Amino acid sequence: MKILIASDIHGSALYCEQLINAFCTEKADKLLLLGDILYHGPRNDLPDGYNPKKVIEILNNMAEKIICVRGNCEAEVDQMVLSFPVMSEYSVLNIDGLEIFATHGHKINPENPPKLSDGALLLNGHTHIPVFKEINGFYFANPGSVSIPKENSERGYIILENKKLTFKNLEGKEYLKEEI
Repeated sequence: MKILIASDIHGSALYCEQLINAFCTEKADKLLLLGDILYHGPRNDLPDGYNPKKVIEILNNMAEKIICVRGNCEAEVDQMVLSFPVMSEYSVLNIDGLEIFATHGHKINPENPPKLSDGALLLNGHTHIPVFKEINGFYFANPGSVSIPKENSERGYIILENKKLTFKNLEGKEYLKEEI
């Protein structure tokens, strides 16, 4: 199974459209969103192309392909307008024999991890900075932000396939590849 992992769209229809184009180009089976879908939050400037209503329309058109966890900017009203679940604090998945714990990262993160099996993968968004590292027997990855990257990182996503993580920018250019 091929999963595209992304986070922190923050209401940018411009970058959400680019993300969905990447999803289609990659021919991914599922889109795993790690929260902060519609709103920019009080600590961020408005991203380019800010249009939460358009983001709703774009994502609702592919709701059956989306797995999503709640970010720190999600509210109950978001669930009223989105056609896929967005209010779960985390999701536990098993993809190709890999245990995955996906969450936004503002509560559960490498400094406050859940109980994970050796070799499991913890996925977070929240920091807007792409990361991959091994920590105390588990792997940690963050795709960065689709719309508001920080620390001179790229707007991007991760492809998970066959226990390999490939980090790419929104244009599809690979910049990091790791095997679990």
